[in-house]
Amino acid sequence: MISEHVIDADGARLAATVVRAADPGPAVLLRTPYGRHQHLAEAFGWAKRGFTCVVVDVRGRYGSTGEFLPYAHERADGRVALEWLRDNDFCDGRVIAVGASYAAYCAVATALEGQLAGVIAAVPALGLGETAREPGGAARLACRLGWWSEHGGTSVARTTPLDHDLEALPIRDSLDVPGWSTLWDAPPLSPLWTELSEVDTPLLAVGGLRDPFLRHTLRLADTWRGPTTLVVGLWGHNLDTTQALGGKRIGALYTAWARALHATPPTSTPTPNSWVGASSRFVGLMRDGCALSRIKPTKREFSADPLRPFPSRDVGVDLRCDADRTDRALAVTDELGGGVLAGLVRVEIDAVADAPDADWVFRLAVELPDGTWPQLGHAVERRRHTPGEPTTVTAEIGPVGFEVPPNARLRLEIAGHHWPRHARNPHTGVDAVDATELLSSRREVRSCAVELPWTTAEPVDVIKEVAR
Repeated sequence: MISEHVIDADGARLAATVVRAADPGPAVLLRTPYGRHQHLAEAFGWAKRGFTCVVVDVRGRYGSTGEFLPYAHERADGRVALEWLRDNDFCDGRVIAVGASYAAYCAVATALEGQLAGVIAAVPALGLGETAREPGGAARLACRLGWWSEHGGTSVARTTPLDHDLEALPIRDSLDVPGWSTLWDAPPLSPLWTELSEVDTPLLAVGGLRDPFLRHTLRLADTWRGPTTLVVGLWGHNLDTTQALGGKRIGALYTAWARALHATPPTSTPTPNSWVGASSRFVGLMRDGCALSRIKPTKREFSADPLRPFPSRDVGVDLRCDADRTDRALAVTDELGGGVLAGLVRVEIDAVADAPDADWVFRLAVELPDGTWPQLGHAVERRRHTPGEPTTVTAEIGPVGFEVPPNARLRLEIAGHHWPRHARNPHTGVDAVDATELLSSRREVRSCAVELPWTTAEPVDVIKEVAR
């Protein structure tokens, strides 16, 4: 049965759609800025499996009144929605907050405001600063311009996003919507992180190897105090999981975890269960097989020109498409014996730049015996420099998940830009989002070392593991 409701919040009325299960029991709360009716199929799926599902438009979006200010009201409104849900007879008091992307933030914020039975946070976009910049400080560009041009300053998604130019300078002035300029002044970590280590609620954190916010998914799992299950697979922000999960959608993983949660409520805080997808399979993520290798760069010097920036590519893309680029350093391993790489690849270089501020981009690919070079992962680190003086730059690529066949080699490219996924560093010392002048930068990579996370773990069925 489906019904429509209004939840009174401070200064707003929140529109909610309830899809009831056959009998009262645990409920699922999903708050979204993307239109609650877009989630009806998901809601009916939960109800079919015994969980009444309540889908709420966040403040200022679609059927809810008020002003939509990203990340501003989700904590307080989550408390109101949770209290309203528990006052209804279709819920027995047990509530799981669920969401992906922005909705995952809504679920996490609700856990700080009231007792929940569980939280499912998939490919979470966990705050202004967290989505604006990489942990290493580099400014994201394409995904931020795309999201804000579609959703910023409007109560419904624009069918035609606002005009925006990826090359326009300064980036801070490229859109005229509320919150866009202040986005770039947000701290790297929002205040909620200081409280997450005190949350006892069980958590299912789902990240994708192709998701731009993967590192914060890992941070969430590491920070969370309650029993935590971390699942990382070969999918992107849109959770295209059918290949990696043997033809099953992400909902199969959610419901397996939720059913197991209510069948055997956790009484302790176990070590997080972690998986990384390798091809279409899953392997246990182990940390007992790391190997440190020093790789002699075969090309040491290059020029990073923001007027012809080094391109960004997705995980899995064959990097032979950039084989003719000379604006990067290159280090290639000897032929390998084969195995599974699963986890973070740590890189350390000794390098020189002639600019006071520089981005260091690391792209890792595997040169396969069939001649292809699929990208395994990347990292971007922004560093202040004393021009012309050597400095050490460290980075963590990934995590990666790949079955490396015998006789393959790893290929590490080191560049100065990663565009359009990230803003172009101007090499003037000015923040990339405020720059109006772009200068070229000379670089030299003097030495390079990588730590590879080899594992011998066997493939497992993740859904069955989560349901145990």
